[in-house]
Amino acid sequence: MNRRALFLEALGIGTEWVPRHAAAVRAELGDAPASAEAVSLEAPGHEAPGGEVPSHEGPSREALRNEALSHEAPSREAIGNEGLAANAASPPPAAAPAPRQPAIPIVPVMADDGLPLPIGAAIAEPAAPADDLSTLDWQALEARVAGCTACQLCSTRTRTVFGVGDREADWMLVGEAPGENEDRQGEPFVGQAGKLLDNMLASLQLARGRNVFIANVLKCRPPGNRNPEPAEVEQCEPFLRRQIALVRPRLIVVLGRFAAQTLLRTTVPISKLRGTVHRYEGIPVVVTYHPAYLLRTLTDKARAWEDLCLARDVYRQNDPAAPADLLDSPVHDSPRAGAAGGGDAGAGH
Repeated sequence: MNRRALFLEALGIGTEWVPRHAAAVRAELGDAPASAEAVSLEAPGHEAPGGEVPSHEGPSREALRNEALSHEAPSREAIGNEGLAANAASPPPAAAPAPRQPAIPIVPVMADDGLPLPIGAAIAEPAAPADDLSTLDWQALEARVAGCTACQLCSTRTRTVFGVGDREADWMLVGEAPGENEDRQGEPFVGQAGKLLDNMLASLQLARGRNVFIANVLKCRPPGNRNPEPAEVEQCEPFLRRQIALVRPRLIVVLGRFAAQTLLRTTVPISKLRGTVHRYEGIPVVVTYHPAYLLRTLTDKARAWEDLCLARDVYRQNDPAAPADLLDSPVHDSPRAGAAGGGDAGAGH
């Protein structure tokens, strides 16, 4: 029987049982100079020199038991204390890094010249749109018109043409756009077309600055007296609507196709708009030809006279105090009624 078997037998453990710390026991036993395999048993009767018989008796069972107890596994309490000491000596685990937030791209603010503004630079407030005019009085509205740059006409005008006349008038006349003379003087309906209009007003016992206010849809002259473009009308129309709201006339007389279609929001030709009383915000509207058109088409002056008679009748109905002799005299022709070129833009009709 080898030493390992004797060792287990001394402990009263069968050879099939493997101790819990077998690896440690084997390592300890392996360090001994004499292993179980290295123990050699001499045959009985072999005599050593000198005639003495060597003793082959192995270690006693008591010695083996003491050796086994010395290699007994540490108790659970010892293991627990050792673990606590190791935990106290080891540094605390590092905190887990915070989850990385996705980067938000920074979009630069662009200036009017196309270059990005530096961070922290003041951003100019956008200009108020042209239709944000409901709270403006006459002075503020005129200043807004004078500084308007909403369309390309601001780059070619000489002066804006705001309007002229009695700002508390019963009659309001609306034209289309300034012509060359109007652009130079800053007043609507000057030149030959303006003289004809003055004669038409005189037949109504009216005059500029006396119970009449005159304005145009556009406040700037289109180059070459061309017809107003839809984008230009869209930008300028709110100015006219605010003027009407401030004047609060009893009657509006619209002069020309573009002015009539703009104010009435229609595409019906002027030939079909004439002879009928229309309404704008409850105000009666009468449509007639533009004075510049009448200078070129003398035969239509009779139709313009009919329109003035209609305007007279409508005004009388809305104002019983109107003079009874209103429109009793015919419309006077301009001294140069046949002259071409009234100076008003877009006066095709």
